[in-house]
Amino acid sequence: MSTKKPSTDLQLELRGDHQEIAVIRLSRPAKRNALNDGLILALRDLFDNLPATVRAAVIHGEGAHFCAGLDLGELQERDAGQGLHHSRMWHAALERVQYGPVPVIAALHGAVVGGGLELASACHIRVADASAFYALPEGSRGIFVGGGGSVRIPKLVGVACMTDMMLTGRVYNAEDGERAGFAQYLVPEGQAFDKALALAQRVAANAPLTNYALMHALPRIAEQPADQGFFTESLMAAIAQSAPEAKARVKAFLDGKANKVSKD
Repeated sequence: MSTKKPSTDLQLELRGDHQEIAVIRLSRPAKRNALNDGLILALRDLFDNLPATVRAAVIHGEGAHFCAGLDLGELQERDAGQGLHHSRMWHAALERVQYGPVPVIAALHGAVVGGGLELASACHIRVADASAFYALPEGSRGIFVGGGGSVRIPKLVGVACMTDMMLTGRVYNAEDGERAGFAQYLVPEGQAFDKALALAQRVAANAPLTNYALMHALPRIAEQPADQGFFTESLMAAIAQSAPEAKARVKAFLDGKANKVSKD
């Protein structure tokens, strides 16, 4: 069962028996899905208003590319204050992706460049196919990342890697990008979406409170001093295990009704 809700730059499709998977498609293929303000605001609004049935989301791009970055054709001349507020608007939108209601899997192919890499880095899992390539051309264009990339991307690949990319214009192909940490999965060309959808279905089957903890608590624990992180972990563990669904899942495992972990 699925329903579709089209919009100018963004499309939402609900999949699954209970409409638990949100498939979000960037729909500016003629512009290589370059991000304009309308698309960014639509992304923010979509995550603010996801249907209550949704338990996981997949973001992908229409056409040959995931996202080629900021739409420079719409880049306006701004003074410092206007530029600050514009960047903060992007921050608010991508914050809703990273710290929204459900885990988000990015299906990457073709260009994952500039703002497109910033969007991908706000997702929780990234699946790339063999056509994917990564770049941060802002340095050569006299601008700087403004969508949260300076915070999120170094957490994936390190400060030195990001600095090199911005200083020299280095482009990572799919294989090198996976080794560097841009993606957790690398699949043959044309298979990123199917793999991302399969992962989303698996994620959607988890206990919602555990998923929420992984999205909201885990990255914050990683930023805390160890003693604070241990305490936050204890609080989150206590809250998660007290949920009725968690109790039912543990009981099913103890009763032999749940699958054991295996290497397959």
